[in-house]
Amino acid sequence: MAIDNDSDFKAALSKLSRAGQRLVAARFAENVLVLSKDPRVKGAINAAKRADITEDELAAAAQSAKKASVDSFTQCGKECDWNSQAGHFVAQAAVASLKPAEPGDSPAWNAAMHARMARTSESIAAGRGTDNAESAAQYRILAEFLNV
Repeated sequence: MAIDNDSDFKAALSKLSRAGQRLVAARFAENVLVLSKDPRVKGAINAAKRADITEDELAAAAQSAKKASVDSFTQCGKECDWNSQAGHFVAQAAVASLKPAEPGDSPAWNAAMHARMARTSESIAAGRGTDNAESAAQYRILAEFLNV
């Protein structure tokens, strides 16, 4: 099954286990990591990518990513710096990748949406339009993860 639209993307994500959700969400966040300057975000994403991570380590990484998200949000202030906003969305993607999956929730979908918002913020900062390249990259990342 080729993944080339959000309906197929969301359907494929919904079939993943909790660990699968975390692992692919971390890959989505990692794809936009260049937009974050916060080492806590990188650490959180690296933690989320570990297949052998413990619940305590997940909780600690999630707390660190959440602090980075809050700090980056307050940096944006009234006059938004779109590059800072991009960093905030990367941190949010990291938080989503570490969040426990609850019934009806998809941490991987949430991470994907935050990653897309990070790219959109980057595009606004650069004064160029968005071309949905991040969506296409996410479809590819998921297909590679699923080996399809």
